[in-house]
Amino acid sequence: MSAHGADYGAAPAAVPTTRPARLAEAVERGLGTLVESAAAALLVLEIGILLAGVLARYVFHRPLVWSDELASILFLWLSMLGAVVALRRGEHMRMTGLVSRVGRKARELLETLAITASLAFLVLVIHPAMEYAQDEAFIVTPALEISNAWRASALPVGLGLMLVAGAARLLRLGSLRTTATALAITVGLIALFWVAGPVFKPLGQANLVIFFVGVVAANVFAGVPIAFSFGLATFGYLALSTSTPLPVLVGRLDEGMSHLILLAVPLFIFLGALIEMTGMARAMIQFLAGLLGHVRGGLSYVLIGAMYLVSGISGSKIADMAAIAPVLFPEMRKRGAPPGDLVALLSATGAQTETIPPSIVLITIGSVTGVSIAALFTGGMLPALVLGACLCFVVWRRYRHEDLSHVRRPAGKELARLLVIALPAILLPFVIRAAVVEGVATATEVSTIGIVYAALAGLLIYRRFEWRRLRPMLVETASLTGAIILIVGCATGMAWGLTQSGFSQDLARLMGAIPGGAYGFLAISIVAFVILGSVLEGIPAIVLFGPLLFPIAKQAGVHEVHYAMVVIFAMGIGLFAPPFGVGYYGACAISKVNPDEGLRYVWGYVAALLVGLVIVAAFPWLSTGFLKF
Repeated sequence: MSAHGADYGAAPAAVPTTRPARLAEAVERGLGTLVESAAAALLVLEIGILLAGVLARYVFHRPLVWSDELASILFLWLSMLGAVVALRRGEHMRMTGLVSRVGRKARELLETLAITASLAFLVLVIHPAMEYAQDEAFIVTPALEISNAWRASALPVGLGLMLVAGAARLLRLGSLRTTATALAITVGLIALFWVAGPVFKPLGQANLVIFFVGVVAANVFAGVPIAFSFGLATFGYLALSTSTPLPVLVGRLDEGMSHLILLAVPLFIFLGALIEMTGMARAMIQFLAGLLGHVRGGLSYVLIGAMYLVSGISGSKIADMAAIAPVLFPEMRKRGAPPGDLVALLSATGAQTETIPPSIVLITIGSVTGVSIAALFTGGMLPALVLGACLCFVVWRRYRHEDLSHVRRPAGKELARLLVIALPAILLPFVIRAAVVEGVATATEVSTIGIVYAALAGLLIYRRFEWRRLRPMLVETASLTGAIILIVGCATGMAWGLTQSGFSQDLARLMGAIPGGAYGFLAISIVAFVILGSVLEGIPAIVLFGPLLFPIAKQAGVHEVHYAMVVIFAMGIGLFAPPFGVGYYGACAISKVNPDEGLRYVWGYVAALLVGLVIVAAFPWLSTGFLKF
């Protein structure tokens, strides 16, 4: 399981023997170098533009009126090129629960189908994307006064490059027979739906079940990346059951990917990689280990606290876990902690810290629902402490008889030295929060302050800055960004299709009829989002259902920030709980522990998270009590 989902199409690497395979490998390598270099350069440029905007406005009091507009244009290009990198590497998010359980031949066919289905979506949507870019050429941007085609062209260019990358990957990795079979199945299914087109139009809202439940579920469970599963379902629904012009779908894709607040996603992902590379994460963890290492279960408490602190800096759960596990786990194993318990707790802390700012999920909720990002950042801290306390109770129960006779308690001077070393790293989350609260930078721009802070700390304080790692970090950030933002775009199109069908009104009536008022609505939301989180992961579920359910929550008397906390925790529990939660398998991959070893330990932590979630849901003050301060 890679950081973003399983590597689809990842057949065992072999030296290409056929001429087409050798040609495909050469094309893929050349394309990869070109696109990765461009994406890395765009990310550096984005950081520079946003940082220049902060300095011009706050230091020189001469705002750059064009900075946000240019950043938005470049962000769409960064997202599309990042999606190309992710497709080339097989790093688009996908569900592999079924794929990993079938036989070798069936798995090889499903892996190849994941590529051919993705290619099918690209082929179907590239012409509407060209039409959309041509239509946008007549619009002039307000600040730069250039044609909007400069921005909209990112869509057809990115889709075209993904087509080339996907085709090259298909030729290089798949056997001829498997590839032919997968292509025949894909083309056959599309032709079958196309021929059956006249049947769909009279069905009305039944088409929602056919496309947004049936088609999406079939694709997701078959291992097709989530973004392309959403895209295929939405394209099929609009093309076969409505008279909507298809460039409208591309417009919704553009709309979903162009929220400027989403620019915080790549910047915080890069910041997470930067604090690991500079040694800031290690310094924090070593201090916490010195502080609590002599207590029974102390290092487990350190793990919970470290995830709380690091999540306040990063924004990527994979980055958080990757920063902490290699530092803590060797010592915890020496003390006799079962590897299964370690990976179970690591997974549980991933769900616990989903609301700690600057969380990508919080930023996504703010961008798609209109809830204040600053309010979400303020409201997320205390609920995470509640869930952390529940996890600590389980740790106390399990480790209350631990033998620590061999553990040395550090002297006061040694502990003070560790604190001094860790202090610059510990202060970073507070610097980021202060910058937003004091109006120095927006939630999008503040990550650049964190990046500069981390770089200076690495260069001047920790004396650790590996320049050779910068390009791989930039490329990895672009790949993850492309995977995330493409999901957001496709899910936005899907949510628009649902809204246009009248589904949101039907859902509002259904949810409004649930007995129990606000608490009844919260209860059904918890059940729904635990399930959605395990199947769709957090960001797709939020983008798809957030715009529909948040207005209903407000009508039911639930504060938007309170509802956001409940929803995020519910999704987090689904995401990090087996058997479907992809976050659990990500934790296992980082910990290098077999997933089966964690199963007997993880349910106690999941139960603790559920108890914490019920407490947060029952007492709204935990989420909203500090909003007025």
